[in-house]
This record gives sequence, C-alpha cells and structure tokens, in this order.
Amino acid sequence: MMTKTFRAPGRTELGGNHTDHQHGKVLAAGIDLYITAEAEKTDDCIVRIASEGYPELSVDVSDLDPKEEEKNGSAALVRGIAARISQLGYKPGGFKASMRSDVLTGSGLSSSAAYEVLIGRIFNDFYCKGNLTDVQIAQIGQYAENVYFGKPCGLMDQMACSVGNIVAIDFKDPEKPVIEQIDRRFEDFGYALCIIDTRTEHADLTGDYAAIPRDMCKAAEYFGKEVLRDVPEEEFKDCVLCAAAVLSGLQIKRALHFFAENERAGKLAEALKAGDFVEYLRLVNESARSSEELLQNIVPQSDPSATQYRDCIELARKALNGKGAVRVHGGGFAGTIQAYVPLDEKESFREKMEKVLGSGSCHYLSVSR
Repeated sequence: MMTKTFRAPGRTELGGNHTDHQHGKVLAAGIDLYITAEAEKTDDCIVRIASEGYPELSVDVSDLDPKEEEKNGSAALVRGIAARISQLGYKPGGFKASMRSDVLTGSGLSSSAAYEVLIGRIFNDFYCKGNLTDVQIAQIGQYAENVYFGKPCGLMDQMACSVGNIVAIDFKDPEKPVIEQIDRRFEDFGYALCIIDTRTEHADLTGDYAAIPRDMCKAAEYFGKEVLRDVPEEEFKDCVLCAAAVLSGLQIKRALHFFAENERAGKLAEALKAGDFVEYLRLVNESARSSEELLQNIVPQSDPSATQYRDCIELARKALNGKGAVRVHGGGFAGTIQAYVPLDEKESFREKMEKVLGSGSCHYLSVSR
C-alpha cells in the first residue's frame, strides 16, 4: 500500500466568542502550526494511530456504536468520525498512521479539532474518493466531538481548521454555513498575533464550559426558540424585565453578550476587509470587555478563587501600555489568551510576560495559507 501525507492546521479564534453554538457569526483563522500524518490504507477495519508522546491507538471501525469508556478520548473521535461517514453512505475501513504535531495541546489552538479534520481527511481520501468537502469534514468532526467524545462544542474550531486562512463564518444554517475567506496578514498592519500560555489547565472545567451554551439556550427557550440566533434582539431587550422573573442574571448577561458579539464578529470581518486595523483593534478590545463582564468566562463559576487567567489578561494589558489589544482566547476560564503586539515591541512584550509566566509561554503565530 502507498503511504500518503496529510496535515491539518490548528486554529485561533479572532472574534465571535461563544457565538457558534448559538448559530451565530465568528471570525477565525487557521495558523501555521500543524498536525501531520503519514498514513497507509489497510485491508482490515482497524485504525491504528501512533502519535508522538502517546500510546498507540487502535480502533475497530466495524463497530460504530458509541462506547461509554471511550468518552473524552481520541478513540471516541475516530469512531465518531467513521460512524458519521458511514451515515453519509460510505464504508470506512482501516488505516495505519504515524502522527506528529506542533499544535500546542491544551493551548486553545484546537489541537482536537485539527486532529478531527486530519482523521476526516484520511478517511475521505482512502474511503470516500475525496468526495467530502472541507465543510462536510468540519461537520463530521463536530458530530464526533458532540456525540461520541461528549463535548457540546460549536462548529467554529473544526471549520477554521478545515478551511484555513482567515475565515468569516455565519452559522445561521449550520448545515450550510456561509464562509468568506479574508486574505489579510496582521504583520501587514504592523502587528504580531501572540498566544500566551497562562499556565492554567482546562481540567475539571467541562461544567463551566457546558454552562455557557446551556445558559444561552435557556434564554432562547424563554422565547420559544432553541438558539439565540432565532430570537430577535429587540424582542429580547423589550422583554428582558419579564424574563428576569424566570432567567438568572447570568443567563440574561450571557444572552446580551451573544447579541452584541454576533454583530461585532461581522464588524471585525468588515474592518479587516477594509484595511481599518484601528477599528479592528477597537472591536477586539470591546469583545474582550464583553467576555469579561457579560459572558463571564474569565474566572470559573465553580472556583471563584481561580483568578490567574484574569490576572494574566491584566498583565498583558499592562505590558502593552494602551497599544494593541488583549482578549480571552477560545472557551476561556483557563489555557491561553490572545494579544496583538506591535512588531517593534515583540521581544520586549515577550520578556515582560515570560518574566512572570516562564520561558516559552509566548507564541507568535502567522495565519496559514
């Protein structure tokens, strides 16, 4: 059998913090960090994956039923991807692959989504004759993560990893998302994109993450809808006092964040296309304030004493001294934050942050092409 090379990039969220699971708008980008696989089709139904630093994985895809014992693990993703491909009318089989990754695990750069897209691309080539589109591969990855892995994620991560570049995505119809690629590089505006490891862990925060879409859906339910994108913003604001008798203050704030952030994601895309980076940075900082004050995904509700993530955001703002922008990255609560740093201050910013957080905590990224 012939060995083939496949790869998928990590992603960074640029705008639309927690809007995708409510069928909202997002702005995201594939980045120049990749998971790469050397893979070979086999004649059986066993998927064997050797990943650097991990035990070898073996999944029999002749059995496509979810396994409780596989939840929150890579085997669940492989089985879930194979199951969804089977539902689409294809017959997935085995392969063996050797993988390596420079996407930082647990960094908020979506190593899991990149992994899903990579597995989808291998199955697509070996068993679907390349018929699956980038959008379908992203949707298949989301299905696996939702149904088999057990994480109620939206579609942004997989879509950005699958499509690449800077992408504005409107998930109003998740089955047919509207995607626009924006060919811009932050370096052209005199800024570098920096992802900062706050040295905090996502472990045990699943409940905090899951509470956000649950709270937003609860607010939508008050208006007879499943997601907030289907609730007219003016109707929500007109009825917010009545809703307060049923919804918690946090549920209302998170709904208000969605409406503002959904609009802001579109404005961020327009600012980039127009080359107005001053407006772009203003909107990024506005988004950051909304995440902190309304969405409240900075300090976990489950542990109010865990303030290091918030403290790192303030440290980065102080280091930038009014320049650029700093925002929560991805789900929030822990992991990484994002900063836009003037090119001539890259090293001084790194020194200030790593003096507190340690060597290797700052990672400058470029958008994948």
